[in-house]
Amino acid sequence: MRRRNFITLSGAAAASLLRPRAVRAQQPALPVVGFVNGGSPEASALYAAAFRKGLNETGVVEGQNVTVEYHWLEGHYDRLPALLADLVRRQVVVIATPASAPAALAAKAATATIPIVFGVADDPVRLGLVASLARPGGNATGINFFTQEVAAKRLRLLHDLVPKAVRIAVLVDPANPSSAETTSRNVQEAAPTMGLQVEMLNATTIGEIDAAFATLARERPDAVFVAPDGFFASRAVQFVTLAARDRIPAAYPVRDFVAAGGLMSYGTDIADMSHQVGVYTGKIIKGAKPADLPVLQSTKFEFVINLQTARALGIDVQPNVLSIADEVIE
Repeated sequence: MRRRNFITLSGAAAASLLRPRAVRAQQPALPVVGFVNGGSPEASALYAAAFRKGLNETGVVEGQNVTVEYHWLEGHYDRLPALLADLVRRQVVVIATPASAPAALAAKAATATIPIVFGVADDPVRLGLVASLARPGGNATGINFFTQEVAAKRLRLLHDLVPKAVRIAVLVDPANPSSAETTSRNVQEAAPTMGLQVEMLNATTIGEIDAAFATLARERPDAVFVAPDGFFASRAVQFVTLAARDRIPAAYPVRDFVAAGGLMSYGTDIADMSHQVGVYTGKIIKGAKPADLPVLQSTKFEFVINLQTARALGIDVQPNVLSIADEVIE
């Protein structure tokens, strides 16, 4: 409409035209989901997309009927209390914590009413997140991946890939105590059954990862076993670069490390788990209660090998190992 015609409109007509804008301004803001992850947005883009896909399958679409706030800790777990306090103060509709036990525990400590959808590697009953897997009770539910079996099998696959390896260095992040304690316990239980010796190393910062690899370069273990951790995942390139520099075979928890040039990974399909967290989040937004949604246990795992890295390390990958890989990166 041209300006000269607009000027001639009556006051009533003008008010009529302005009314829709006023109505829009009065519409309530979209409900907010607080998405909290221990990694970085770059390293976890695939998992965020899988989460959104799960939301969409329930009819919940980001930007249309929900707002998702993404909070990436990048290993700074000390930020959790203030972050969760803020989300609770603003009464977000759901707190989603895929692949982050520290975030799930901080959320549980911060609220007994706002629904929480977690993805944790440890037993959520033991962690105190739920009363039982079948009947969570309370305000939390989500996805649990099998840790003891996964840790033992990853160690076994590393040994199959590098059969001469005996001394294994295990790198954990003590700032993520759930993962660190569970990995330490499970690997130390499994190692003797395979004739392996393990040594524990800690790292909570970029500098400490460098320092850990400096220790590895001096002590020359036969291989490295990296614990699952959001911060570690966000530093995949650093891990892979250091392992290549020192020519140390390394086993990682997720595919991202192998795609970046790491030797091998075995663990839960994190994208699939994030998708399931998205589905549960959408169901809760639609009216379901966490207490009525049983905790799901991940059944999708992936074994990935990087053949180029194996060749660079002088590792001859045997046909029986190749045959069971879910993906081989050339």
